[in-house]
Amino acid sequence: MKAVNIGLIGLGTVGTGVAKVLTENQEVLFKKVGVPLVLKKIADRDLSRPRPVDLTGISLTEDAQEVINDPDIDIIIELIGGYEPAKTFILSALKQKKHVVTANKALLALHGEEIFATASQYGVDVAFEASVGGGIPLIKGIKEGLVANKILCLFGILNGTANYILTKMADEGLPFKEVLKQAQVKGFAEADPTFDVEGIDTAHKLAILVALAYGIPIDFDKIYIEGITQIQPLDIQFAQEFGYRIKLLAISRHTSAGIEARVHPTMIPAEHLLANVGGAYNALLVRGDAVGNVLFYGLGAGMMPTGSAVVSDVVDVARNIIKGTSLRTPALAYIPEARETKSILPIDELHFKYYFRFFAVDRPGVLSKISGVLGKYEISIASVVQKGREINGTVPIVMLTHEAKEANVKQALKEIETLDVVRDKPLFIRIEDELMIE
Repeated sequence: MKAVNIGLIGLGTVGTGVAKVLTENQEVLFKKVGVPLVLKKIADRDLSRPRPVDLTGISLTEDAQEVINDPDIDIIIELIGGYEPAKTFILSALKQKKHVVTANKALLALHGEEIFATASQYGVDVAFEASVGGGIPLIKGIKEGLVANKILCLFGILNGTANYILTKMADEGLPFKEVLKQAQVKGFAEADPTFDVEGIDTAHKLAILVALAYGIPIDFDKIYIEGITQIQPLDIQFAQEFGYRIKLLAISRHTSAGIEARVHPTMIPAEHLLANVGGAYNALLVRGDAVGNVLFYGLGAGMMPTGSAVVSDVVDVARNIIKGTSLRTPALAYIPEARETKSILPIDELHFKYYFRFFAVDRPGVLSKISGVLGKYEISIASVVQKGREINGTVPIVMLTHEAKEANVKQALKEIETLDVVRDKPLFIRIEDELMIE
């Protein structure tokens, strides 16, 4: 068979990694696929910027549509990110019956249903391994490796920037803003880090994983999202004293009442493997009814790890082209007619154990006032720590609770905030002990 020709849209960090893998690993790829994978044409807005890759023999253009319209190109790789014009480019390629490989988790989280439906209509594949977990094979792991299982729950550290910041805060006792600046200087964080530190990037990835795991539509808007900007070194220290570490977790469970899907800072037992995932690394714990717990771990971003995942998709699609088939594996794991709508439970209906941190004036009766409000809302205290470290005229009071309803906790903390003995807004962090359950 002739070569499989590839068009690349976007020659940024990941695009450069893809070009390097496709050009430098040609020999090993040929041995695994059986035909040449040829990077025929690349589109990028800035072709003058030097890249650490030899692009000799590859046609370059600033017009993405020129790549899409090339009749000799079989696979389009979209790596420009964002919603538009990426969506327009992908839909245009699909309608020309070209297969698409993308790493665009934000686009898939919001418009994935339309994109996958269009691919099905025109009989072509959309592959997206690199959209979640960078170089870690999470998508294929769930779609194929764990296909025999009912997925019971997911716990994931899916954003390297947030994990790097929390790791540095824990290791060095530095405040959030200082660590964020360091991360930006070192290139671990964007100039605008909002998507990373506010949990939005993690939620994009969780929306895709939930659809894969449970056979439901992608529904980003139903995922509860909370970031890490309010976490202080003090909270990390107290968590360690209680035997926990704080991580920004993507969490999902399939329950009889519905599906949980949420992203927020979480205290997890310090001895758990996820608690020890440091720096910019990602990890995902998947629990299946047959296989039990499976942990995926690795670099969740970067030029070469993400480039590796993109090219793995290219190889899968190329193999389908060689065999004259497409849509062999359902894009979202379940055959379309078997997918069903299941409600994602509002977080206010869920029950958790909690960590509370208050800043209160140092005088008698403070604890009784706070505990009185908690009791009013049926929140039972498991542990209390009141240390005499004065911070801006107040002392920190920290509590761990037994399980309580989220809605009650929010009401109680809103009332406690108005007490004359409390300064500043109380902080709460949910605790997940179930990670230790086999």
